[in-house]
Amino acid sequence: MGEVVNLRTVKKQAARKAARSVADVNAAKHGRTKAERELEKARAEKAARELDGHRRETE
Repeated sequence: MGEVVNLRTVKKQAARKAARSVADVNAAKHGRTKAERELEKARAEKAARELDGHRRETE
């Protein structure tokens, strides 16, 4: 005789697997690596510092 299987659990596992594959595709399409995010953040901070350095002081 075969093994007893809980169909609800099998359905949930299949749904998780499908969702995970969709998420992987979206992450590859739209996601950025940690290094890319940090590089963009560093560039933005540098640009802000340079812009602040060019401001005139008014009283």
